[in-house]
Amino acid sequence: MSTVVAAERFRAAVDSRELAALDDLFTEDIRFYSPVKFTPFEGKPMVLGLFRVLLRTFEDFRYVGDHTGTAETSTDGTSAPSAVLLFRAKVAGKEIHGIDLLHFDDAGRIKEFTVMVRPQSAVQALSEAVFAGLVADGLVPAPQSGQ
Repeated sequence: MSTVVAAERFRAAVDSRELAALDDLFTEDIRFYSPVKFTPFEGKPMVLGLFRVLLRTFEDFRYVGDHTGTAETSTDGTSAPSAVLLFRAKVAGKEIHGIDLLHFDDAGRIKEFTVMVRPQSAVQALSEAVFAGLVADGLVPAPQSGQ
C-alpha cells in the first residue's frame, strides 16, 4: 500500500472515529510519541486505548493539510515512508494547532506516530484531559492521594 493511500485511510478512520479501522492500520509494536509524555506509548492495545481517549477528548477535530515523503524514524534511525497531517481542534475550549507525523512499515501500516501541538496552554489542557481519560479507562493507574 502506498504512503498516500495509507495516510488517507488513517485520516478517514479518524474522521469517522472508527477504532476498528485504526486497528488494521497499526503494527503490533507501534510506538506513539506524545507531546505530554516523555516515553512513548507502546504496542497496539495501548495505542488503540489512547486513540479511544483522544477521539472523545478532542472537540471539532479536523485535518487541514498533509505532506508525504520519507523521514528518519526515532526508533532505529532509518528512513521510512512518512506522512505529516496538519490538524486543528479544541480541548477544554482551547484551540490547538498540531501535526501528526506517521512512519510506515513496508506493508503501509503505521509503525511510529509522533504528535506535536501548540500553544503551551493547549498542551497543558490536552495533558490533563488525556490523563483523566486514561485513568478512567484503566490504561494508567490513578495518582495516589498526597502525590
